Amino acid sequence: MREVDPRHVRRSAGQRRGPAPADLAASPFRVDRDRVAASPFFARLGGVTQVVSPTGSGLLVHNRLTHSLKVAQVARAIAERLTAQADVAVLLRRLGGCDPDVVEAAALAHDLGHPPFGHIGEQVLDRLARHRFGLPDGFEGNAQTFRIITTTDVRGPTVSGLDLTTATRAAVLKYPWTRLSHPQPHPRTMAILPRGAGEPPDMPGTGSAKFSAYVTELDDFTQARAPFAGRIDPWQQTVEAAVMDIADDIAYAIHDLEDFHRVGVLQHATVSAELNAWQSGALELAGMETTELDKQARRPGCSLEQLRRRLHAKDSWVVDDEAFAAAVGNVRRELVEGLLAAPFDGSVEAEQAVADFSARWTARLVDGVAVLAEPHPRAAHAVLSVQHWHEVQVLKFVHHRFVLARPDLALHQRGQARLLTALVEALDQWLTDRQEAARLPRRLHDLVELADAEYTTLFGLAPEVLVDATGEPPRGRDGVRALARGRAVVDFVASLTDNQAGAMMDALTGRSGRLWTDAFVL
Repeated sequence: MREVDPRHVRRSAGQRRGPAPADLAASPFRVDRDRVAASPFFARLGGVTQVVSPTGSGLLVHNRLTHSLKVAQVARAIAERLTAQADVAVLLRRLGGCDPDVVEAAALAHDLGHPPFGHIGEQVLDRLARHRFGLPDGFEGNAQTFRIITTTDVRGPTVSGLDLTTATRAAVLKYPWTRLSHPQPHPRTMAILPRGAGEPPDMPGTGSAKFSAYVTELDDFTQARAPFAGRIDPWQQTVEAAVMDIADDIAYAIHDLEDFHRVGVLQHATVSAELNAWQSGALELAGMETTELDKQARRPGCSLEQLRRRLHAKDSWVVDDEAFAAAVGNVRRELVEGLLAAPFDGSVEAEQAVADFSARWTARLVDGVAVLAEPHPRAAHAVLSVQHWHEVQVLKFVHHRFVLARPDLALHQRGQARLLTALVEALDQWLTDRQEAARLPRRLHDLVELADAEYTTLFGLAPEVLVDATGEPPRGRDGVRALARGRAVVDFVASLTDNQAGAMMDALTGRSGRLWTDAFVL
């Protein structure tokens, strides 16, 4: 009997033979891709914010679904390019493989865990999970993605999750550790911290800022990583995860700039002033004291100098001032003097300019990906070249500085944060209302039962992983039940679209006169 490839193993191994009845493909990795694409959690991404919510605004901007499709396109292109090079392919096999179908499946899945309203929703749910419900894991979009594909999505061929192969599950693990406890020693204790493993400066003692699995999914996590033991370090991304991660960076850096050029938010004059001022005054800016630079942050050129210094502080292993200066020059020529030189007016010429900019930069960055046998701890085995890495940092800077830092966006996001906070509190109150508990949405009821079983098992086998910020484990059965309630509410809210979250809050507060809305199609 032929030995099973460990990269093909599913959690259901031994329970059934051959593909599930609904699977149309023979390749196990193609099956993974199809299962993700058919998931309702994937379809939901069409209603989830990328940067700004398109709902009701009339803006033609990326949402999480269109972003995920573009990440998948870029990721597959990188994987096919790398595996086509004979010498690189040998190294890839030694490191555990780089299958284009695995990379594409992981890219399609990578944002499944993003809650309503994007990153602001992630911050709100993490705060509430830790402080209101005492969940040591809190909430993290990447970990929520892993929970969905292994546990809460019920459209796969088994009772829970999509039953994906170990290779695809491992490729989704962008930050292959839990917040606090696994693996040991934990990456946040390393002398050189892997990217994302450090604790947030304003939240000491809370564990890694980024992580890709909750303790409830440790069995799946361990099984997914098993085929890569001895090939890559325990805290290191698989090559397939690294390719997905790079593709996400490329898509984010390019396509969000497209969006905000289209809607007139990204202005030629302000971006030009920032980049030109830094180029002409680089030596003067480099000599400024940090306190003085911070005081003058609004002066053109100063924010870009702050970026250069942050890169030196965090990634001195790769930062090169000549490469940084060249990247600023390239972005100025291509973006400022090229794309932004003429306002977007919806004409054929304007659309072609956007398409040309996107295609040219995407191809350029895809061609800049290489594979390393021994990467720096803050890098992965698949990396962008030094010059391309700097260009991505400058492109992302433009987006952060001239879009994300806008007060009008902040105003909008503060309202979204208040909405999500109120929604979580209202659902928690409903759960604890004995008179009304029987009329809970069935999905929320099922999530409570699922989480209760998970935390009961963990409390019996490894109570130390349930210790909260006070250093105390749950207090008996009531404490376990409280954790389960909290995780269920967070899972439920995180699975809503922007529209559903708003409509449900309107209904719970009596502001809506409609009995049936998409908030209840859950």
